[in-house]
Amino acid sequence: MQPPVARMGDFGKYRYDLQQKAKDAKKKQKAVIWKEIRVSPKIDEHDIGTKIRSAAKFLDEGDKLKVTVRFRGRELAHPERGRTLLLSIGDRLKEHGTVERPPLLEGRSMSMVMNALRRDAVAPSTPPRPAAGPPPPATPSGATKPPAVTPARPAPAAASAPRPGPTPPPASARPPASRPPAPPRAQRPA
Repeated sequence: MQPPVARMGDFGKYRYDLQQKAKDAKKKQKAVIWKEIRVSPKIDEHDIGTKIRSAAKFLDEGDKLKVTVRFRGRELAHPERGRTLLLSIGDRLKEHGTVERPPLLEGRSMSMVMNALRRDAVAPSTPPRPAAGPPPPATPSGATKPPAVTPARPAPAAASAPRPGPTPPPASARPPASRPPAPPRAQRPA
């Protein structure tokens, strides 16, 4: 058996090392950067393609994207056109990001938020292989047996005990204050 070991050191140096580790961890963090794409409901197909290319670039860089449709004048009478436009943009950008917040009308603009896909999570994963072992025994009818149902465990007694509430004031504390009756209202002159 090993004896306990105590390390002697300078507490100031220890605090300095902790500060340096925290500083290095802060340098490695990446701040979330928001980018916005603004379109109008009457946008042409070629212009949508240009906006989608820049949006894909933003999402590939790892930024959050807010796609906004601005309605002017009577365009606000047809918010469904803006909604279909935003949903089609989100559908065309699904290889680059996911829709975090669906289209939402706020005043004269409708916006949708997209988040970049994580590149390490996008890699195709292989399906899990079944463990090598004997196959489960078949029942006489040839059907597989349903799994056994285990009963749920009862909750611990401490969790189900009622919590003590605030204690009522003692009866001898103070009697309730009685109010004098309200004076009668004066009648309106006729």
